[in-house]
Amino acid sequence: MPVFFSCATYHERVQSYYDGLRANNYQQANRVLVRNKLIQARRNRLLFYLERGSVAHLLHQYDTSNYYFNLADQFMEAPGSAWDIAVGTITNPMMQTYRGEDFERFMVHYYKALNYLYLHKPEDAIVEARRITLTNNAQKDKFNDKSSRYSQDAFSLIMQGLLYESQKDINNAFISYRNAADLYLRQPDHSYYGVPIPEQLEFDLLRTAAMMGFTDQVTYYEKQFNLRYKPEPALAGGELIVFVENGLAPYKKEDNYFFTLIKNEAGFFFTDNNNLRLPVDFSVGIDATNLSVKDIGLFRLALPSYVIRPLGNSQFETSVEGNVLNGQKIQDINYVAKNVLSERTLKEMSLALSRLLLKKLAEKQVKDKNDAAGSVLEIVNFLTEKADTRNWQSLPANIYYLRIPLKTGQQQVKLTSGGNLITTIDVVGNGGMQFYNYRKM
Repeated sequence: MPVFFSCATYHERVQSYYDGLRANNYQQANRVLVRNKLIQARRNRLLFYLERGSVAHLLHQYDTSNYYFNLADQFMEAPGSAWDIAVGTITNPMMQTYRGEDFERFMVHYYKALNYLYLHKPEDAIVEARRITLTNNAQKDKFNDKSSRYSQDAFSLIMQGLLYESQKDINNAFISYRNAADLYLRQPDHSYYGVPIPEQLEFDLLRTAAMMGFTDQVTYYEKQFNLRYKPEPALAGGELIVFVENGLAPYKKEDNYFFTLIKNEAGFFFTDNNNLRLPVDFSVGIDATNLSVKDIGLFRLALPSYVIRPLGNSQFETSVEGNVLNGQKIQDINYVAKNVLSERTLKEMSLALSRLLLKKLAEKQVKDKNDAAGSVLEIVNFLTEKADTRNWQSLPANIYYLRIPLKTGQQQVKLTSGGNLITTIDVVGNGGMQFYNYRKM
Protein backbone atom coordinates (compact mmCIF):
# COMPACT_ATOMS: atom_id res chain seq x y z
CA MET A 1 0.00 0.00 0.00
CA PRO A 2 1.42 3.44 -0.87
CA VAL A 3 2.75 5.50 2.03
CA PHE A 4 0.15 8.22 1.58
CA PHE A 5 -2.69 5.67 2.13
CA SER A 6 -1.35 4.80 5.58
CA CYS A 7 -3.46 5.95 8.53
CA ALA A 8 -0.51 5.94 10.93
CA THR A 9 1.09 9.22 11.98
CA TYR A 10 4.82 9.87 11.75
CA HIS A 11 5.08 9.46 15.53
CA GLU A 12 3.50 6.00 15.41
CA ARG A 13 5.72 4.82 12.58
CA VAL A 14 8.95 5.85 14.34
CA GLN A 15 7.75 4.86 17.82
CA SER A 16 10.41 2.20 18.46
CA TYR A 17 13.18 4.80 18.10
CA TYR A 18 11.60 7.09 20.69
CA ASP A 19 11.01 4.11 22.99
CA GLY A 20 14.77 3.53 22.98
CA LEU A 21 15.43 7.16 23.87
CA ARG A 22 12.97 7.12 26.77
CA ALA A 23 14.65 3.98 28.10
CA ASN A 24 18.02 5.80 27.90
CA ASN A 25 19.17 3.04 25.54
CA TYR A 26 20.79 5.37 23.03
CA GLN A 27 22.78 2.68 21.21
CA GLN A 28 19.61 0.70 20.54
CA ALA A 29 17.76 3.86 19.51
CA ASN A 30 20.53 4.64 17.03
CA ARG A 31 20.35 1.13 15.54
CA VAL A 32 16.58 1.40 15.13
CA LEU A 33 16.94 4.83 13.52
CA VAL A 34 19.48 3.61 10.97
CA ARG A 35 17.17 0.72 9.99
CA ASN A 36 14.00 2.84 9.67
CA LYS A 37 13.26 3.41 5.97
CA LEU A 38 10.49 5.97 6.48
CA ILE A 39 12.69 8.55 8.18
CA GLN A 40 15.39 8.10 5.53
CA ALA A 41 13.03 8.86 2.64
CA ARG A 42 14.04 12.00 0.76
CA ARG A 43 11.04 13.98 2.03
CA ASN A 44 11.95 13.06 5.65
CA ARG A 45 15.71 13.39 5.28
CA LEU A 46 15.90 16.47 7.49
CA LEU A 47 14.33 14.55 10.37
CA PHE A 48 16.85 11.76 9.85
CA TYR A 49 19.72 14.26 10.10
CA LEU A 50 18.21 15.94 13.19
CA GLU A 51 17.62 12.65 14.99
CA ARG A 52 21.05 11.26 14.08
CA GLY A 53 22.58 14.48 15.39
CA SER A 54 20.56 14.19 18.59
CA VAL A 55 21.35 10.59 19.39
CA ALA A 56 25.05 11.07 18.57
CA HIS A 57 25.11 14.00 21.01
CA LEU A 58 23.52 11.81 23.69
CA LEU A 59 26.22 9.20 23.00
CA HIS A 60 28.90 11.93 23.43
CA GLN A 61 29.92 11.47 19.79
CA TYR A 62 30.19 15.20 19.23
CA ASP A 63 32.00 15.12 15.88
CA THR A 64 29.39 12.76 14.47
CA SER A 65 26.63 14.84 15.98
CA ASN A 66 27.82 17.99 14.24
CA TYR A 67 28.31 16.11 10.98
CA TYR A 68 24.57 15.41 10.92
CA PHE A 69 23.57 18.81 12.30
CA ASN A 70 25.62 20.44 9.53
CA LEU A 71 23.76 18.33 6.98
CA ALA A 72 20.51 19.46 8.62
CA ASP A 73 21.67 23.08 8.39
CA GLN A 74 22.39 22.76 4.68
CA PHE A 75 19.08 21.00 4.08
CA MET A 76 17.06 23.72 5.84
CA GLU A 77 18.84 26.49 3.94
CA ALA A 78 18.33 24.89 0.51
CA PRO A 79 15.43 26.42 -1.46
CA GLY A 80 12.26 24.40 -1.97
CA SER A 81 11.08 23.39 -5.44
CA ALA A 82 7.88 24.02 -7.36
CA TRP A 83 7.61 20.27 -7.92
CA ASP A 84 7.69 19.63 -4.18
CA ILE A 85 4.82 22.09 -3.67
CA ALA A 86 2.91 20.43 -6.50
CA VAL A 87 3.30 17.02 -4.85
CA GLY A 88 1.74 18.40 -1.67
CA THR A 89 -1.13 19.86 -3.68
CA ILE A 90 -1.82 16.65 -5.57
CA THR A 91 -1.51 14.34 -2.55
CA ASN A 92 -1.05 15.87 0.92
CA PRO A 93 1.53 17.93 2.87
CA MET A 94 2.99 14.74 4.38
CA MET A 95 4.40 13.92 0.94
CA GLN A 96 6.26 17.23 0.70
CA THR A 97 9.84 17.62 1.85
CA TYR A 98 9.95 18.43 5.56
CA ARG A 99 11.74 21.76 6.05
CA GLY A 100 11.58 22.07 9.85
CA GLU A 101 9.74 24.24 12.33
CA ASP A 102 11.23 27.67 13.02
CA PHE A 103 12.16 26.81 16.62
CA GLU A 104 13.92 23.65 15.44
CA ARG A 105 16.44 25.78 13.54
CA PHE A 106 17.42 27.57 16.75
CA MET A 107 17.85 24.27 18.58
CA VAL A 108 20.35 23.14 15.94
CA HIS A 109 22.50 26.18 16.83
CA TYR A 110 22.30 25.24 20.52
CA TYR A 111 23.47 21.66 20.04
CA LYS A 112 26.14 22.55 17.50
CA ALA A 113 27.61 25.18 19.82
CA LEU A 114 27.72 22.72 22.73
CA ASN A 115 29.33 20.08 20.51
CA TYR A 116 32.05 22.53 19.46
CA LEU A 117 32.73 23.50 23.08
CA TYR A 118 32.99 19.84 24.13
CA LEU A 119 35.40 19.27 21.21
CA HIS A 120 37.51 22.20 22.50
CA LYS A 121 36.75 24.28 19.41
CA PRO A 122 35.64 27.60 20.92
CA GLU A 123 36.25 29.49 17.66
CA ASP A 124 33.68 27.30 15.90
CA ALA A 125 31.26 27.80 18.79
CA ILE A 126 31.57 31.56 18.27
CA VAL A 127 30.84 31.11 14.56
CA GLU A 128 27.66 29.35 15.64
CA ALA A 129 26.91 32.26 17.98
CA ARG A 130 27.13 34.65 15.03
CA ARG A 131 24.81 32.42 13.02
CA ILE A 132 22.21 32.79 15.78
CA THR A 133 22.06 36.48 14.83
CA LEU A 134 21.44 35.60 11.18
CA THR A 135 18.65 33.17 12.05
CA ASN A 136 17.01 35.68 14.38
CA ASN A 137 17.22 38.38 11.70
CA ALA A 138 15.57 36.07 9.18
CA GLN A 139 12.85 35.29 11.72
CA LYS A 140 12.27 39.01 12.35
CA ASP A 141 11.94 39.65 8.62
CA LYS A 142 9.50 36.76 8.26
CA PHE A 143 7.05 38.27 10.76
CA ASN A 144 8.01 41.97 10.50
CA ASP A 145 9.30 41.79 14.08
CA LYS A 146 5.75 41.59 15.50
CA SER A 147 5.67 41.18 19.27
CA SER A 148 2.59 38.95 18.87
CA ARG A 149 4.47 36.41 16.74
CA TYR A 150 7.46 34.15 17.21
CA SER A 151 9.66 36.75 15.54
CA GLN A 152 12.81 35.97 17.55
CA ASP A 153 14.05 33.27 19.91
CA ALA A 154 14.98 34.49 23.39
CA PHE A 155 16.62 31.20 24.39
CA SER A 156 19.09 31.31 21.51
CA LEU A 157 19.99 34.92 22.30
CA ILE A 158 20.78 34.02 25.92
CA MET A 159 22.87 31.09 24.67
CA GLN A 160 24.62 33.48 22.31
CA GLY A 161 25.45 35.80 25.20
CA LEU A 162 26.88 32.93 27.23
CA LEU A 163 29.03 31.84 24.29
CA TYR A 164 30.42 35.34 23.80
CA GLU A 165 31.04 35.76 27.51
CA SER A 166 32.86 32.43 27.70
CA GLN A 167 35.38 33.89 25.23
CA LYS A 168 35.56 37.18 27.18
CA ASP A 169 33.74 39.16 24.47
CA ILE A 170 31.78 41.18 27.01
CA ASN A 171 30.47 43.79 24.58
CA ASN A 172 28.78 41.23 22.33
CA ALA A 173 27.58 39.29 25.38
CA PHE A 174 25.90 42.47 26.64
CA ILE A 175 24.22 43.02 23.26
CA SER A 176 22.91 39.44 23.22
CA TYR A 177 21.58 39.64 26.77
CA ARG A 178 19.96 42.99 26.02
CA ASN A 179 18.31 41.66 22.86
CA ALA A 180 16.94 38.71 24.82
CA ALA A 181 15.71 40.86 27.71
CA ASP A 182 13.97 43.26 25.34
CA LEU A 183 11.91 40.38 23.95
CA TYR A 184 10.58 39.69 27.44
CA LEU A 185 10.06 43.37 28.24
CA ARG A 186 7.93 43.85 25.11
CA GLN A 187 5.34 41.51 26.61
CA PRO A 188 2.84 42.85 29.20
CA ASP A 189 3.69 40.10 31.71
CA HIS A 190 7.43 40.01 30.85
CA SER A 191 7.07 36.39 29.70
CA TYR A 192 8.07 35.17 26.26
CA TYR A 193 6.49 32.00 24.88
CA GLY A 194 5.87 30.36 28.22
CA VAL A 195 9.04 31.55 29.97
CA PRO A 196 9.10 34.41 32.54
CA ILE A 197 12.20 36.56 32.19
CA PRO A 198 14.95 34.65 34.04
CA GLU A 199 16.47 36.45 37.02
CA GLN A 200 19.85 35.20 35.84
CA LEU A 201 19.38 37.05 32.54
CA GLU A 202 18.52 40.27 34.39
CA PHE A 203 21.69 40.01 36.47
CA ASP A 204 23.88 39.06 33.48
CA LEU A 205 22.61 42.03 31.49
CA LEU A 206 23.29 44.48 34.32
CA ARG A 207 26.69 42.93 35.08
CA THR A 208 27.95 43.06 31.48
CA ALA A 209 26.61 46.62 31.06
CA ALA A 210 28.54 47.65 34.18
CA MET A 211 31.68 45.86 32.97
CA MET A 212 31.49 47.86 29.73
CA GLY A 213 30.96 51.11 31.62
CA PHE A 214 27.47 51.60 30.17
CA THR A 215 26.07 53.38 33.23
CA ASP A 216 23.05 54.69 31.33
CA GLN A 217 22.13 51.12 30.38
CA VAL A 218 22.56 49.95 33.96
CA THR A 219 20.23 52.70 35.17
CA TYR A 220 17.66 52.03 32.45
CA TYR A 221 17.46 48.27 33.04
CA GLU A 222 17.51 48.59 36.81
CA LYS A 223 14.28 50.52 36.37
CA GLN A 224 12.88 47.96 33.92
CA PHE A 225 13.70 45.06 36.23
CA ASN A 226 12.82 46.92 39.43
CA LEU A 227 16.08 45.99 41.13
CA ARG A 228 19.43 47.46 42.10
CA TYR A 229 22.60 46.00 40.64
CA LYS A 230 25.17 44.93 43.23
CA PRO A 231 28.59 43.96 41.83
CA GLU A 232 29.97 40.64 43.01
CA PRO A 233 33.66 39.68 43.33
CA ALA A 234 35.27 37.78 40.46
CA LEU A 235 35.16 34.00 40.81
CA ALA A 236 38.58 32.43 41.19
CA GLY A 237 37.48 29.07 39.79
CA GLY A 238 35.18 30.43 37.12
CA GLU A 239 31.67 29.13 36.49
CA LEU A 240 29.83 26.06 35.27
CA ILE A 241 26.79 26.65 33.06
CA VAL A 242 24.41 23.70 33.42
CA PHE A 243 21.48 23.12 31.07
CA VAL A 244 18.87 20.60 32.21
CA GLU A 245 16.88 19.31 29.23
CA ASN A 246 13.65 17.97 30.66
CA GLY A 247 11.21 15.53 29.07
CA LEU A 248 10.38 15.04 25.40
CA ALA A 249 8.94 17.60 23.00
CA PRO A 250 5.29 17.26 21.98
CA TYR A 251 4.43 15.16 18.96
CA LYS A 252 1.83 15.85 16.30
CA LYS A 253 -1.43 14.00 15.80
CA GLU A 254 -4.08 14.34 13.12
CA ASP A 255 -7.41 16.13 13.66
CA ASN A 256 -10.25 16.11 11.13
CA TYR A 257 -12.53 19.05 10.31
CA PHE A 258 -15.50 19.29 7.93
CA PHE A 259 -16.29 22.29 5.74
CA THR A 260 -18.65 23.30 2.95
CA LEU A 261 -18.26 25.91 0.21
CA ILE A 262 -20.50 29.00 0.18
CA LYS A 263 -20.72 32.15 -1.92
CA ASN A 264 -21.91 35.64 -0.99
CA GLU A 265 -21.41 39.16 -2.30
CA ALA A 266 -17.82 39.14 -0.99
CA GLY A 267 -16.86 35.97 -2.87
CA PHE A 268 -16.31 32.28 -2.13
CA PHE A 269 -15.71 31.04 1.42
CA PHE A 270 -15.30 27.78 3.31
CA THR A 271 -17.46 27.44 6.42
CA ASP A 272 -17.98 24.89 9.19
CA ASN A 273 -20.62 24.20 11.85
CA ASN A 274 -19.11 26.90 14.08
CA ASN A 275 -19.58 29.55 11.38
CA LEU A 276 -15.84 29.88 10.84
CA ARG A 277 -15.35 31.44 7.42
CA LEU A 278 -12.15 31.22 5.42
CA PRO A 279 -11.65 32.73 1.96
CA VAL A 280 -10.77 30.56 -1.02
CA ASP A 281 -7.10 30.93 -1.97
CA PHE A 282 -7.19 31.14 -5.76
CA SER A 283 -3.37 31.17 -5.96
CA VAL A 284 -3.36 27.35 -5.98
CA GLY A 285 -4.79 27.40 -9.51
CA ILE A 286 -8.57 27.50 -9.04
CA ASP A 287 -10.60 29.10 -11.87
CA ALA A 288 -13.26 31.26 -10.20
CA THR A 289 -15.23 31.73 -13.43
CA ASN A 290 -16.29 28.07 -13.54
CA LEU A 291 -16.71 27.58 -9.79
CA SER A 292 -20.20 26.60 -8.63
CA VAL A 293 -21.20 25.88 -5.03
CA LYS A 294 -23.75 23.23 -6.03
CA ASP A 295 -21.02 21.12 -7.64
CA ILE A 296 -19.04 20.86 -4.42
CA GLY A 297 -19.96 18.65 -1.46
CA LEU A 298 -18.47 18.25 2.00
CA PHE A 299 -14.73 18.68 2.63
CA ARG A 300 -12.78 16.59 5.15
CA LEU A 301 -9.71 18.54 6.17
CA ALA A 302 -6.89 16.88 8.13
CA LEU A 303 -4.70 19.21 10.20
CA PRO A 304 -1.99 18.56 12.79
CA SER A 305 -2.14 19.40 16.47
CA TYR A 306 0.38 18.81 19.23
CA VAL A 307 0.11 16.26 22.03
CA ILE A 308 1.90 17.37 25.19
CA ARG A 309 3.53 14.46 27.01
CA PRO A 310 3.39 14.10 30.80
CA LEU A 311 6.35 15.64 32.62
CA GLY A 312 7.87 14.60 35.90
CA ASN A 313 9.25 16.98 38.49
CA SER A 314 10.35 20.22 36.83
CA GLN A 315 12.24 21.69 39.78
CA PHE A 316 16.02 21.43 39.55
CA GLU A 317 18.72 22.45 42.00
CA THR A 318 22.49 22.20 42.24
CA SER A 319 24.67 22.19 45.33
CA VAL A 320 28.39 22.87 45.57
CA GLU A 321 30.11 23.09 48.93
CA GLY A 322 26.68 23.39 50.54
CA ASN A 323 25.59 26.30 48.33
CA VAL A 324 22.25 25.55 46.66
CA LEU A 325 21.06 27.18 43.42
CA ASN A 326 17.65 26.74 41.78
CA GLY A 327 17.31 26.13 38.07
CA GLN A 328 15.52 28.77 35.98
CA LYS A 329 13.44 27.96 32.94
CA ILE A 330 15.05 29.25 29.76
CA GLN A 331 13.07 27.49 27.01
CA ASP A 332 9.60 25.90 26.83
CA ILE A 333 9.31 23.94 23.60
CA ASN A 334 5.89 22.62 24.64
CA TYR A 335 4.57 26.18 24.68
CA VAL A 336 6.48 27.39 21.62
CA ALA A 337 5.41 24.45 19.47
CA LYS A 338 1.71 24.66 20.30
CA ASN A 339 1.49 28.43 19.98
CA VAL A 340 3.51 28.75 16.78
CA LEU A 341 1.28 26.12 15.18
CA SER A 342 -1.83 27.92 16.43
CA GLU A 343 -0.60 31.24 15.02
CA ARG A 344 -0.48 29.87 11.49
CA THR A 345 -3.49 27.54 11.62
CA LEU A 346 -6.03 29.82 9.91
CA LYS A 347 -3.66 30.55 7.04
CA GLU A 348 -2.86 26.85 6.63
CA MET A 349 -6.57 25.98 6.82
CA SER A 350 -7.38 28.34 3.96
CA LEU A 351 -4.56 26.99 1.79
CA ALA A 352 -5.38 23.36 2.61
CA LEU A 353 -9.09 23.82 1.88
CA SER A 354 -8.25 25.49 -1.42
CA ARG A 355 -6.04 22.49 -2.23
CA LEU A 356 -8.98 20.18 -1.48
CA LEU A 357 -11.26 22.31 -3.63
CA LEU A 358 -8.85 21.86 -6.52
CA LYS A 359 -9.16 18.10 -6.04
CA LYS A 360 -12.96 18.34 -5.90
CA LEU A 361 -12.99 20.20 -9.20
CA ALA A 362 -10.77 17.52 -10.74
CA GLU A 363 -13.20 14.86 -9.46
CA LYS A 364 -16.10 16.67 -11.15
CA GLN A 365 -14.27 16.93 -14.47
CA VAL A 366 -13.52 13.20 -14.45
CA LYS A 367 -17.06 12.32 -13.34
CA ASP A 368 -18.56 14.34 -16.18
CA LYS A 369 -16.71 12.06 -18.59
CA ASN A 370 -16.78 8.78 -16.65
CA ASP A 371 -18.83 8.42 -13.48
CA ALA A 372 -17.03 5.29 -12.26
CA ALA A 373 -13.59 6.82 -12.76
CA GLY A 374 -14.73 9.97 -10.98
CA SER A 375 -15.93 7.90 -8.02
CA VAL A 376 -12.57 6.12 -7.84
CA LEU A 377 -10.74 9.47 -7.85
CA GLU A 378 -13.04 10.69 -5.08
CA ILE A 379 -12.13 7.69 -2.92
CA VAL A 380 -8.41 8.15 -3.65
CA ASN A 381 -8.58 11.83 -2.72
CA PHE A 382 -10.41 10.97 0.51
CA LEU A 383 -7.81 8.37 1.45
CA THR A 384 -4.85 10.59 0.62
CA GLU A 385 -6.07 13.51 2.75
CA LYS A 386 -3.58 13.46 5.60
CA ALA A 387 -2.11 15.98 8.03
CA ASP A 388 1.61 16.59 8.22
CA THR A 389 2.42 15.07 11.60
CA ARG A 390 6.20 15.34 11.36
CA ASN A 391 8.43 17.19 13.82
CA TRP A 392 11.74 16.80 15.67
CA GLN A 393 10.36 14.79 18.56
CA SER A 394 13.52 13.98 20.50
CA LEU A 395 13.91 17.61 21.57
CA PRO A 396 13.32 18.31 25.27
CA ALA A 397 9.95 19.63 26.43
CA ASN A 398 11.69 22.45 28.27
CA ILE A 399 15.16 23.56 29.34
CA TYR A 400 16.37 24.98 32.66
CA TYR A 401 19.75 26.54 33.33
CA LEU A 402 21.98 27.29 36.29
CA ARG A 403 25.09 29.44 36.50
CA ILE A 404 27.24 27.87 39.21
CA PRO A 405 30.25 29.61 40.81
CA LEU A 406 33.29 27.38 41.20
CA LYS A 407 36.31 27.40 43.44
CA THR A 408 39.73 26.64 41.99
CA GLY A 409 40.51 22.97 41.47
CA GLN A 410 38.56 19.71 41.56
CA GLN A 411 35.02 19.68 42.95
CA GLN A 412 31.65 17.97 42.63
CA VAL A 413 28.38 19.56 41.60
CA LYS A 414 25.26 17.65 42.65
CA LEU A 415 22.18 18.03 40.46
CA THR A 416 18.91 17.20 42.19
CA SER A 417 15.20 17.31 41.39
CA GLY A 418 12.65 17.43 44.17
CA GLY A 419 15.35 16.49 46.66
CA ASN A 420 16.42 13.40 44.68
CA LEU A 421 19.94 13.17 43.33
CA ILE A 422 19.94 13.00 39.51
CA THR A 423 23.64 13.10 38.73
CA THR A 424 26.99 14.26 40.06
CA ILE A 425 29.20 16.42 37.85
CA ASP A 426 32.97 16.31 38.39
CA VAL A 427 34.50 19.61 37.34
CA VAL A 428 37.83 21.40 37.72
CA GLY A 429 37.52 25.12 38.37
CA ASN A 430 39.95 26.75 35.94
CA GLY A 431 38.89 30.38 36.10
CA GLY A 432 36.84 30.24 32.90
CA MET A 433 33.27 29.38 31.89
CA GLN A 434 32.49 25.71 31.33
CA PHE A 435 29.33 24.15 29.93
CA TYR A 436 27.42 20.98 30.74
CA ASN A 437 24.05 19.74 29.54
CA TYR A 438 22.10 16.95 31.18
CA ARG A 439 19.21 15.12 29.52
CA LYS A 440 16.33 13.92 31.71
CA MET A 441 13.80 12.01 29.60
